[in-house]
Amino acid sequence: MNTRPIPSTREALPVIGCGTWIGFDQRPGTEEYKRLPGVLDALFAAGGTVIDSSPMYGRSEETTGELLAASGQRDKAFLATKVWTSGREAGIAQMEQSFARLRTQRMDLMQVHNLVDWRIHLATLRGWKDKGRVRYIGITHYTASAYGEVEAVLKAEKLDFLQINYSLDAREAEQRLLPLAAERGVAVIVNLPFGGGGLLRRLRDKPLPPWAGEIGCTSWAQVLLKFVLSHPAVTCVIPGTSRAEHMADNAAAGSGSFPDAAFWRENAVSIGR
Repeated sequence: MNTRPIPSTREALPVIGCGTWIGFDQRPGTEEYKRLPGVLDALFAAGGTVIDSSPMYGRSEETTGELLAASGQRDKAFLATKVWTSGREAGIAQMEQSFARLRTQRMDLMQVHNLVDWRIHLATLRGWKDKGRVRYIGITHYTASAYGEVEAVLKAEKLDFLQINYSLDAREAEQRLLPLAAERGVAVIVNLPFGGGGLLRRLRDKPLPPWAGEIGCTSWAQVLLKFVLSHPAVTCVIPGTSRAEHMADNAAAGSGSFPDAAFWRENAVSIGR
């Protein structure tokens, strides 16, 4: 799998990770839970490392911590989670809970989820980063209506990461946020690369275009991920899944080369733009 450097440190980060929203919100003993170790195995086997979660994702943090502990694979994971509450003390309590649920002493990336009380939490996180409790800090959002505030925070604050939505059918981030992140030396993690799943569902029964094979894609998921990774400001993309075969398929999009903007202008019309 290809890697890209985190601008603030030049650490190499694999370009495909795994999101845990919905898919990892499972209880032990269920059939859905029993499938999840295979998802992490497929991620690591392909060279991926990034696992992204949040306290608002139900049981996902706890599940991730359990699976990594049971398999002894914590050292293979780049763990990212978020703080999603108001107030300094509530934020600290929630983040401590995330550490416990993920069973880790140090978080690779802690993000302020959807900019909730971001000034307060970034102040806490800078202190934790100085002490080595977190390696990187960042902010997240998932909707274009918040881009104005996201842009203002990116301009005002020194951050390591921005997590934002970006997909073939939701390209507003191209206009200002992705160029600004590149200018500010901020790594970009992309969420919702399949348009929240709706785009992939619409394409599922369509035949792949002839050019898909030319760019190394054997599925629509790979085409959509290749599109996201074609933007030079994007560091990593985190499609969510609860099935090992989907994780392996997604991860395959991280290999080979990525077409340029001219390629997508010429061919995007064939996938429904």
